[in-house]
Amino acid sequence: MESLNFLDLFQGINTLVQGFATDPKIAFGRVFLMFLGILLFYLGRKGVLEALLMIPMGLGMATVNAGVMFFSVYDPASGLSIAAGQALQLPGTLHVAPLAQDTNALMNILQINWLQPIYTFMFSNGLIACFVFMGIGTLLDVGFVMARPFQSMIIALFAELGTATVFPLAVAMGLNPGQAASVAIIGGADGPMVLFTSLTLAKELFVPITVVAYLYLGLAYGGFPYLIKLMIPEKLRALPMPMEKTRTITSNEKLVFAVIACVLLSLLFPVASPLLLSLFLGVVVRESDLPNFYEFFSNTVLYGSTFFLGLLLGILCEAGTILSPVVLKLLILGILSLLISGVGGIIGGYAIYYWSGKKYNPVIGIAGVSCVPTTAKVAQKSVGPGVIVLPHALGANISGVITTAIFAAVYVAYLQPLMRVLKG
Repeated sequence: MESLNFLDLFQGINTLVQGFATDPKIAFGRVFLMFLGILLFYLGRKGVLEALLMIPMGLGMATVNAGVMFFSVYDPASGLSIAAGQALQLPGTLHVAPLAQDTNALMNILQINWLQPIYTFMFSNGLIACFVFMGIGTLLDVGFVMARPFQSMIIALFAELGTATVFPLAVAMGLNPGQAASVAIIGGADGPMVLFTSLTLAKELFVPITVVAYLYLGLAYGGFPYLIKLMIPEKLRALPMPMEKTRTITSNEKLVFAVIACVLLSLLFPVASPLLLSLFLGVVVRESDLPNFYEFFSNTVLYGSTFFLGLLLGILCEAGTILSPVVLKLLILGILSLLISGVGGIIGGYAIYYWSGKKYNPVIGIAGVSCVPTTAKVAQKSVGPGVIVLPHALGANISGVITTAIFAAVYVAYLQPLMRVLKG
């Protein structure tokens, strides 16, 4: 009887050991991503980063890079069968095969990889993004926008500075227009929009762009307060907001706004209509006095979708996928886009500050970066004691969602025909 190799019992260790001999970059990448996943989990648990995303994402990232095993029947990366004698063993996992294209192989993988059905039927077609938007819509009080439409939209437009400026920079760094638009839209700080844009314009980089986007959105919660302190002196951060006479916006008025905005924006930008409908459907449920639907979308749908979104993002951080040379460009451009948008939002806050005769606190500008409601919370936490900016920040926050949808739709509408020509 042939003696049993110790490493054959523990294939995760075996694949790592063999990886150091055959492909050290991937092996070191696996180790790094395992520790990074644990760090993200810890920071999410401590509240430094967004816990809803980072806890499942961090644990998934660490696990997928630990749980690599050998396959001798099919290539888990491509989903294609291995011809006899072509290869004895290939490393892979039992989680997800994101690069699978062959339909027959995909049907087999759906019976093997436990998260493959969720990835194939909810993630890779953008459905999970629509579910998240439905849940977010139930949390949005559009009355904040209706009470201050000019102020909110001005700030939101300034906060798209990264989305606009990183696109030509990304093209100059060698990305094609579709890839450049997909990474530039990270500056809008709206994860579902990034998912939607990259699925449409840069499917080949869909996985790393989406992972980079959500990783940075989690970091925004911890990083933007430092940007505020850098750009806004303490004296201005402590500026109290003026007393305003604003009339109560009724539910019927909010419903009319939601319906008109949804139909009008869909008429102008049909490519974004699934996300627009999902968002405003959530608003309609909120304002229509439908408690059962409200409870379902604001809790079960939103938190269930967010959990599986975070888990899938972590699982997709497999070293072989993430350590592509182009990912370094995405990492640089993604953080640059988000940083410039944050700077643009604060500039917008200063514009409102001076336009109002130095009455409005410029910190509200950061909320134009539409990471709902994270950046609105960041704005409120960054002001002086007793200063209330949340109503103004939420108005800018919700407007940021709309402006990001418009930017994403413009990019897709303009570039999709061009990408067909380039690929043809």
